[in-house]
Amino acid sequence: MGNPQLGGERRPLYRLNRSDVVMLTFTLSPEFDQTLTIQPDGYVALKDARPVLAQGLTLDEFRETVRKAYAGYLHDPQVAVALKDFERPYFVAGGEVAKPGKYELRADTTVVEAVEIAGGFTHEAKHSQVLLFRRVNEDLVAARVFNLKRMLKERNLGEVSLLRPGDMVFVPQNSVSKVERFLSKPSLSMYVSSTQF
Repeated sequence: MGNPQLGGERRPLYRLNRSDVVMLTFTLSPEFDQTLTIQPDGYVALKDARPVLAQGLTLDEFRETVRKAYAGYLHDPQVAVALKDFERPYFVAGGEVAKPGKYELRADTTVVEAVEIAGGFTHEAKHSQVLLFRRVNEDLVAARVFNLKRMLKERNLGEVSLLRPGDMVFVPQNSVSKVERFLSKPSLSMYVSSTQF
């Protein structure tokens, strides 16, 4: 069933990002309690300890990193980490949709729903080749093509993936609209049937 990294089998844990705000609470040493903003380079500057990388870590991984950073200062540091503010999950819709842009991802959303949230297809959209781009890691972006025209016609949306934060849905331009501006409307209708696309 396609690439498992594009599927929706298991929800990934939230990973810290630049500009997220985390609060550290030390159970036995409240003087070390602090609220930190992750800097543009992905690091946080800990009070009385070395800076540590936070970007890309889950909250549990970050808590363990902080615990190790304070191991030289505190005996068996007990720290809790709470996420206070973060970039709201979003997806990007581009190409031949009525309102391209960045949208908040508030609930489970499919590719079809994302197109609708972005105002639906334009008359120049190629419904049969809607692309979903998903970042797999820092160096790799995976792409998957959905034939929404066929799926909607057959009323079968079972294989449409749920979006994940940061996904991009791109609707390309159909081949008719690429040449349409060079042809007069009467000559276009003589050669091309709209049911072909």
